[in-house]
Amino acid sequence: MNTIKTRFGVIDYDPANLLLFPNGLVGLPHLRNFIVMPNKKEGPLFWIQSVDDPDMAFVLTDPNNFFPDYQIQPGKDEHTTLGISGSDEYFILSVVTVPADQKITLNLAAPIIFTPTNNRAVQVILGGDGYSTKTPLPTVKRHERRSVVNE
Repeated sequence: MNTIKTRFGVIDYDPANLLLFPNGLVGLPHLRNFIVMPNKKEGPLFWIQSVDDPDMAFVLTDPNNFFPDYQIQPGKDEHTTLGISGSDEYFILSVVTVPADQKITLNLAAPIIFTPTNNRAVQVILGGDGYSTKTPLPTVKRHERRSVVNE
């Protein structure tokens, strides 16, 4: 077991269980090894904590929780980088940004493709698909509560 001191406190981790980004993240090629932080609250968000730089952590989510029609297929390069074949399982994830104004956005223009087969991931930049790095979450309309009791 190894230990790292982070914003989450001191974390013990097994290097064999790290999430590996062979090419690093877009703009951060030196960040390759991450711990997936357990989600202590119910919900679709979770953290990945960099082992390479303890000051770096990112919130991720499955974008299909918010955009059911968002579909990305890994290309030949991603299959090679991830070490997967066409039949291997993979998941699409998005980086979540929570700015000071609390208007949460997802990066749909540079999704992360993750395979649990070997705990590898790759972030890809989509070209010409019309996706944004700051896609706002869809708004949910609150319905008025109606009383079932006659007043």
